[in-house]
Amino acid sequence: MVDRVIVEADGGSRGNPGPAGYGALVRDAETREILREVAAGIGVASNNVAEYRGLIAGLEAAVDLGAKDVEVRMDSKLVVMQMSNAWKVKHPDMQQLAKQAAAVLRQIPHAHFHHIPREQNFEADRLANEAMDDQAAGREWRPRAAAATKPAAAGKSRNVLYGWSAPAGPATVATILRHGETPLSLEKRFSGRGDAALTDRGIAQAEAAANRVVGLGLDAIVCSPLRRTRQTAEIVAARIGAEVVIEDGFAETDFGEWEGATFGEVGKRSPEQLRAWLDDPNLAPPGGESMAATAKRVHDARLRTIAAHPDAKVLVVTHVTPIKLLLRDALDAPLHTVFRIHIDPASLSLIDWRAEGPSVVRLVNDISHLAGVATPFPG
Repeated sequence: MVDRVIVEADGGSRGNPGPAGYGALVRDAETREILREVAAGIGVASNNVAEYRGLIAGLEAAVDLGAKDVEVRMDSKLVVMQMSNAWKVKHPDMQQLAKQAAAVLRQIPHAHFHHIPREQNFEADRLANEAMDDQAAGREWRPRAAAATKPAAAGKSRNVLYGWSAPAGPATVATILRHGETPLSLEKRFSGRGDAALTDRGIAQAEAAANRVVGLGLDAIVCSPLRRTRQTAEIVAARIGAEVVIEDGFAETDFGEWEGATFGEVGKRSPEQLRAWLDDPNLAPPGGESMAATAKRVHDARLRTIAAHPDAKVLVVTHVTPIKLLLRDALDAPLHTVFRIHIDPASLSLIDWRAEGPSVVRLVNDISHLAGVATPFPG
């Protein structure tokens, strides 16, 4: 059994619709070793049907291996955007397949989707073509003997030297702003779904942030639904003359019974629960939301934002945990990385988001605009 895996899936049709097949493989997320390969011919079908069948087969293989954290990589933008709830599933055949995939996903504590270029999905494409070849020859697909000897790094995304290589396609440039100070953030208290308002200094911080971003040529403002982010976003919107669009997926983690308490207070009354939460991203505070669930929600909100604002400059006004998760996602880092990032109230971070190819982090926790109004955290 392995906790973290990567599922690469693909499907194809020779005729669209025509003789079709799918292929999928499961990799260990740490070593990139291929743990399982699956493929099959599925008769006459469309490309999209075959791609969904490949996804379902890959997810089922991951469940069979006991995976708890699954990253799905596909070159089908349709499937990735639909399964991330960024696009609606309209075709009846796709609706049934999406429901089947969703049923398998419910067995996986944490799963998220990445759209990758076709050339990075060559192993799954190879499996799908093997399955179609075998189907044409009247036989069932069987793993090729060479599969066991493939190098562990096969299929791994190629690195490029950002700024020196050709751009990887249009980017949604996301300037990410944490809301201004609240009474809870000032005292370092768990502040999740509680609707705290900005302090006077928090309002001054939002105004300073507005002055900082006014010259960036922003096309849109996307905001968490909570009051502290809406207040911050509205101050910026008034300065630059933009409409604020609410995105529920960018809300802060629900800390349940820990809401309003300090880290030390929770540690005194529930030390074992707190330690377990820090050690396992799939565990939630009592009555709250796990880090893995928040990560899935924020990841899907990012994809919806990219779909709504392609090749645009967007200000995202959100909270400390979603910002850490967006940075972690861009860096393709483990989930526990969020505990190693510090984000100040009203700070700015900057990420180039791409529907194709990797995201690029340009700036993290910039507070240079907050001279005189920064929150005076000790240490």
